[in-house]
Amino acid sequence: MKFSTKGTYGLRAVVELAKRYGVGPVSLSAVATEQGISEAYLEQLMRSLKAAGIVTTVRGKTGGYALTREPQRISVGEVLRALEGSTDVVDCVGTEGNVCENACTCSARPLFLKLQSRINAVLDETTIGELTEDHIEQKKRIEHARLS
Repeated sequence: MKFSTKGTYGLRAVVELAKRYGVGPVSLSAVATEQGISEAYLEQLMRSLKAAGIVTTVRGKTGGYALTREPQRISVGEVLRALEGSTDVVDCVGTEGNVCENACTCSARPLFLKLQSRINAVLDETTIGELTEDHIEQKKRIEHARLS
């Protein structure tokens, strides 16, 4: 399994919104500038996140994007599935109807099921709030090291 730029950039954008949660909507250009993502690409990602109920839009001069709920109540798995469609390591372990005719006799399938279970647990138990806290701490460490 390898996440595309949709997943990685989307997570970064959601973390950026989480950093400003409760302050008001954040402009697309502010998110793009802070995260180094093109506005056009970011707009596509935000459409997917809005369709999934993760972000909302506010129109007007002071409008922009905001999370629909607290960052601690949004899982990384939810964001990645909204952007990537699937986080399955191989098709035969998913629930998308990709049934392999060898599923019952495949010697590797138990391994893939175990991997998928653990990946899902990490993605679903890790929240955007946790990623945001980690990001803020990481930036503090970098700034501290730069000043030292």
